[in-house]
Amino acid sequence: MAAHDRLAHQSQVVLRLGQMLLSFGASAYRVKKSMADLARAVGISEHRAQVTYTEIIATAYANGTFRTELAEQRLMGVNADKIDRINNYVASLHGKSVRVEDVSDELDKIAKVPGLYDWFSNALASGLACAAFAFLNGGGWVECSAVAVASFFGQALRRQMLIRHMNHFGVWMACGALAAMIYILLVAPAQHFLGIESTHQAGFISALLFLVPGFPLVTGLIDLVRQDFQGGVGRLVYVTMLVMSAGVAVWAISAVFGWSVTPEYGVSLVPWLHYLLRFLTSFVAAYGFAMLFNSPQRVCATAALIGAVINTARIALHLELGVPAPAAVGLAALAAGLLAVFVARRTRFSRVTLSVPAVVIMIPGVPLYRALTYLNNQQIDDALTALFTVMFTIVAIGMGLALSRMLTDKNWLVEKEERVPNLWEYEEENA
Repeated sequence: MAAHDRLAHQSQVVLRLGQMLLSFGASAYRVKKSMADLARAVGISEHRAQVTYTEIIATAYANGTFRTELAEQRLMGVNADKIDRINNYVASLHGKSVRVEDVSDELDKIAKVPGLYDWFSNALASGLACAAFAFLNGGGWVECSAVAVASFFGQALRRQMLIRHMNHFGVWMACGALAAMIYILLVAPAQHFLGIESTHQAGFISALLFLVPGFPLVTGLIDLVRQDFQGGVGRLVYVTMLVMSAGVAVWAISAVFGWSVTPEYGVSLVPWLHYLLRFLTSFVAAYGFAMLFNSPQRVCATAALIGAVINTARIALHLELGVPAPAAVGLAALAAGLLAVFVARRTRFSRVTLSVPAVVIMIPGVPLYRALTYLNNQQIDDALTALFTVMFTIVAIGMGLALSRMLTDKNWLVEKEERVPNLWEYEEENA
């Protein structure tokens, strides 16, 4: 009985760590590995976990007995800073033994760490990142200016709603509608009174790119590559539902105002200047998304530099050398993963918090939301073209990141055979 009581305390603190990582947006692989590492440190002989996007079922074996527990995590989000804090703490326990009480105290400290950015900084990061996206999507000063304002207010509303733990699908719908409406209310009067061309109408989709759930999308792809299908499929279903919620808002607002989503705008610049601006706007976009993920400034800057390098190279490969777009995206994602590993091994940052903001800027958010509007307008051919563009790009990102993991981590390259725990062995050891 005493052995089982001790195991109960050990397994509960390990399960709590898994719940925290899950709520901060970590992949199923990261959750299971961190739980197993902590389990060894607190004296658990064997630990097995089944992780979905919202639940953890874990079994711990020690002292001739075992214990199975189930935990559900409903408050989902992304907090890269706390993922790194937990990863660094678990890494510091390698080869050590630690008391359950000490682990619980450390988890309490991590849980109490406040967000790194206030609402204004958070919303400003969203506005600037989406304005940079607008430029990368071919927009000029009209699109970028209006997108910056619309995304600022859209993210400000999203933060307030998420703090109050409101339903995510309703949040995405409301914030998408607000951002789209603000963009239209800024550009429509300028068209009427200042004579600005109607070609700027399609730029309003860039105002919604802060709603692209890049972190769960990338971690979901990573889970699928690791064959953690329950976690990966769950994340991708969640991503799909969020995108559809925002897409409904895009369609409704564009239908009410009779607003076009067909791209007609474009910017012509001297090639060297255009590439320089693409590098700078890629940096700003990746930096902004890293801030939305609550990464520290040094992580934001590093991830943004990686993103600027790989995204500018991707554009050059596609436009100058004629490399197909999905292949260019895959190579860029591979480079992002390798650069993230190189930096992570020399810092206390993790690969995921460095690579995800860098590759998020390659997710084709504009074709994604445009496709949903085309579907609602029964423009099936246009919708399918946009959807296939999105699908191949996202798959290329996942494959590039997965290949980088396989090249740098033997646990990703070779699957280990999992031994079924034998309680008789534990009983003999403790006899």
